[in-house]
Amino acid sequence: MAKLPEILKKTIVARSRFFAVEELELRFSNGARRTYERLRPGTAGAVMVVPLLDDDTVLMIREYGAGVEDYTLGLPKGGLEPGETLEQGAHRELQEEVGYGATRFTVLKALSLSPGYMASRLSILVAEGLYPSRLDGDEPEPIEVVPMKLSELSDWAWREDLHEARSLAALYLVRDLLRARAEQLPHND
Repeated sequence: MAKLPEILKKTIVARSRFFAVEELELRFSNGARRTYERLRPGTAGAVMVVPLLDDDTVLMIREYGAGVEDYTLGLPKGGLEPGETLEQGAHRELQEEVGYGATRFTVLKALSLSPGYMASRLSILVAEGLYPSRLDGDEPEPIEVVPMKLSELSDWAWREDLHEARSLAALYLVRDLLRARAEQLPHND
């Protein structure tokens, strides 16, 4: 594996209410120098929740995506509050966006969106043992909850309104996790 480049300098070159653009001056092991820009990571982190109503039903949400100027289908997600664990943040987001709590969470994987330009990662958690529970969130309008059968994922993946890459990746990972669990169960023949 190649040696990581040396970071010579980090500078904030632009800032908004939600984002900071950071310039990185790097020196690579062969002596080459480059300047990169990236969205600076937040300090608390973020979570995406895969709420399993049962072993075949995921509760998706439809909400407005300002970046694409349309309503999109995806999984509940959000930033962690200072001091929150992944499980606490996932539980809060699940209650705010889906109207359910969960008795157990499994950390599945952390995903990045565009590692060339974004430093943050999003932790994917599976929520099981769901029960009705609602918290007020910061959403401007009620979020539509849409049940989806994992057994129909191959069809759902081609829907026009389901295009958020991390949601799709999480759904396929959970489908594979549930298949692996089912294979490990003792069979009564």
